[in-house]
Amino acid sequence: MVTVASQFTGSFTQQEALPAGAVDAAVAVLQTGRLHRYNLTEDEIGEVSALESEYRDWQGCGFCLAVTSGGQAMQIALRACGVSAGDPVLTNAFTLAPVPGAIAAVGGKPVLVEITEDLRLDFDDLEQKIEASGARVLLLSHMRGHLCDMDRLVQICDARKVLVIEDCAHTMGASWNGRRSGNFGKMACFSTQTYKHMNSGEGGLLTTDDAALAARATILSGSYMQYERHGAGPDAEAFAAARLDMPNCSARMDALRAAILRPQLAVLDQSITRWNERYQIVERGLRGAPGITPITRPIQEQPVGSSIQFRVPDFTDAQCQTLLAESAARGVDLKWFGGQDPSGFTSAHGSWRYVTPQNLPRTDAVLATLFDMRLPLTFSTEDCALVASILGNVAETVAA
Repeated sequence: MVTVASQFTGSFTQQEALPAGAVDAAVAVLQTGRLHRYNLTEDEIGEVSALESEYRDWQGCGFCLAVTSGGQAMQIALRACGVSAGDPVLTNAFTLAPVPGAIAAVGGKPVLVEITEDLRLDFDDLEQKIEASGARVLLLSHMRGHLCDMDRLVQICDARKVLVIEDCAHTMGASWNGRRSGNFGKMACFSTQTYKHMNSGEGGLLTTDDAALAARATILSGSYMQYERHGAGPDAEAFAAARLDMPNCSARMDALRAAILRPQLAVLDQSITRWNERYQIVERGLRGAPGITPITRPIQEQPVGSSIQFRVPDFTDAQCQTLLAESAARGVDLKWFGGQDPSGFTSAHGSWRYVTPQNLPRTDAVLATLFDMRLPLTFSTEDCALVASILGNVAETVAA
């Protein structure tokens, strides 16, 4: 029997206030009037270049480029890696719309790969889709912070000469066997949109160890040949070919966003600890609740628990809708991936009409009973315990 819990009154969309240092940095930038990343005095480093250098060092990669969004980072990475019109590009069947959207935006054809019950890429289906499609690029979405077996993934892709681009929008700071997410593929894309692990409203970061790819990405971002003013870019000789071959996509990050991100980066490790504390409280509370199956995480994975997912595998569609509605009535904002139409930030492959319809029975079966919930740092640990108690109580009622 789950203890009956009271109403939750917190907000699932309220982020923490930015650190005082971020506010001060923003004011300082605004007072200069120099918001464009290249609008600098002769010897000035600039906020964007400083952010690129600091993120490169924190991530432990060779090069870093700051851009306008995680979606733009993915588009630039795909272009830099040579994807052009008509090329098949593999990606997860379970992801959010900006991922297949990035593939479609550069003219590629998304090839959707099935997922397992623990929300990770199905390697058997991946191998079959590589063979059947002839795709040479995988845009791997670490959807909702779940890392697949990255060692095996790299083995599979290397053996078949498939280049991996990691979408790390939900795994900034996560790792597999002690190696940071984003350091396995050829390129990695991060987001600093409001609901991600650093908040600049919109924004993105692109990382790589490949100097040629870093140069191509920098020109694509719109460097106006001022690539030597980047804080974490390759040497000038890396730009010899790229400087005239790549179009300008005008995707530069501005100084204001970089200024408010740098103080957040300085405390990101502490934020990750706090997210994981909240995740563990909710996850413990859901284990054993009637009908609820939390997602199992492998021991090799060190996640960032900024959201939590669970399945109700024995529930019907009607019961899932009741769980959604009853939880909302108690103040708990769930997202359900089994709905017919996109809702908020949640969608499924059937609603992406720019993607050729594909038969994905295993993914569809998983999504039919999959729920998702944000865990903002504005929640106290007591809030997290209450939310878990409410969910357990509602699930018990629905399951009865």
